[in-house]
Amino acid sequence: MKFDPDFYQFNSRRNVVYARNGMIATSQPLAAQAGLDILKKGGNAVDAAIATAAALTVVEPTSNGIGGDNFAIVWINGRLHGMNSCGRSPKTLTREKLDQNGLSTLPKHGFIPVTVPGAPGGWAALSERFGNLSLFEALEPAISYARDGYPVSPVVARNWKKAFDSYTGLLKGEEFKHWFETFAPNGKAPEAGEKFRSEDHARTLEKIANTSARDFYEGEIAGKIDEYSRKYNGLIRKEDMAAFKAEWVEPISVGYRGYDIWELPPNNQGAIALMALNIMKGFELETRDSAFFHKQVEALKLAFSDGLAEIADPMHMRSDIKNYLSDEYAKIRRKLITEKAIMPKPGKLPPGGTVYLATADGEGNMVSMIQSNYMGFGSGLVVPGTGIALHNRGLGFSMEKGHPNEVGPSKKPYHTIIPGFVTKGGKAVGPFGVMGAYMQPQGHLQVLMNSIDWHMNPQDALDAPRWQWVEGKKLLVEDTFPEEMVSDLISRGHEIEIAKDNSTFGRGEIIWRNDSGVLCGGTEMRADGCIAAW
Repeated sequence: MKFDPDFYQFNSRRNVVYARNGMIATSQPLAAQAGLDILKKGGNAVDAAIATAAALTVVEPTSNGIGGDNFAIVWINGRLHGMNSCGRSPKTLTREKLDQNGLSTLPKHGFIPVTVPGAPGGWAALSERFGNLSLFEALEPAISYARDGYPVSPVVARNWKKAFDSYTGLLKGEEFKHWFETFAPNGKAPEAGEKFRSEDHARTLEKIANTSARDFYEGEIAGKIDEYSRKYNGLIRKEDMAAFKAEWVEPISVGYRGYDIWELPPNNQGAIALMALNIMKGFELETRDSAFFHKQVEALKLAFSDGLAEIADPMHMRSDIKNYLSDEYAKIRRKLITEKAIMPKPGKLPPGGTVYLATADGEGNMVSMIQSNYMGFGSGLVVPGTGIALHNRGLGFSMEKGHPNEVGPSKKPYHTIIPGFVTKGGKAVGPFGVMGAYMQPQGHLQVLMNSIDWHMNPQDALDAPRWQWVEGKKLLVEDTFPEEMVSDLISRGHEIEIAKDNSTFGRGEIIWRNDSGVLCGGTEMRADGCIAAW
């Protein structure tokens, strides 16, 4: 039977999903199932999150991988914990080195933007501190998918083809041949429904599982990364890998209409979502009309202008991010919002590629986790014989001299990926997230306000048409955005473009827990989203 997996003549509605014993919400069905299998095996929400995250590196390599970073917010034993598993830049990445190479901007591909990958270290740290099962047990489903193969899902296939077409024209050096050998072994991207497997990926996951990621940072895998980098004049070295350690951090929050909204602190951009919410809570909202959307956009732009100017590696920031989360500061910024669109300070925001997952178990534990290679497959580099696509997270650095996020050695860059969490009265409501580079705080703002202000169920909150601020007064809106609101926003000075492709509007997941302990989830219609429930 022949059909087009990307063509649908009729609108489809996804319902919210309810469950009691456990729930996994993520952008790829096989990964969600991997997490559910671990729950049924006796794992908790943390084990399930690790299993899902590792599986996503296999079944959705277009957005994340072993060579990327991850962050998590964990609710366990009645308390929130934050994990920052972002790697630092190589110790030899200096402005002088860039100047010597004649670089006034950071290149998107190749070794220059490669920072130390944090994803495997994040899995190991989560497993060691909170897991019920061993790291090997949690990674078994991912290893099986990599070794035995899996059918590629439609949105992943579409993004894979985009990457292949782009890389075919852009990546000409010998160092890039391993990407094509790994991800296009038949001279093309795999199609939807086509089986794909990677023995190299499976072996690497096994080494990570058997050594609690020590091999990745100190052993054979670290040596292969070093060798590959040296061969093509890259900067990352084995000693950079060995210096890595996932960090436990305290989440930051603001109160919003009776709820506490939690994000992770810098170098993570979660504070931008909190700043925008803090501005918005000073407005009385009666109708979800164009005036409301105008205020949302302006609040977001003001938050971004502060975030892009200040967020950096905490060791290099000029002030405590909590100063920007006060009600007093929000009142000052709120006064800048008028009936007309303003011109903010930041420049154009680039696209990105990320995966998000939310997990919950029957014991009350919940995890909000996000993982990324940045800009799809990342740097275009794959470490020979490993299946590891190295990310290009160094692009998050600023080239502005004196900026707290200025590119430099052994620094964490401004990081776009942000997991979110909601509590009320000291009790967990649940994890949420919207992936997609600089769309992420924009998605957090929109989805949360849909949920809290307009009382939308999790699926409806995700399905609602989204807007996306790009730069200046430029605003993208999905083609389902109401025409009359578009017209009014234009009259307010917004320069609006109606997007026919919704791939840049973020992809989200939500799991809420009610007072009786029942889980309720929504998943992303803009992806191959799936909820696996028990």
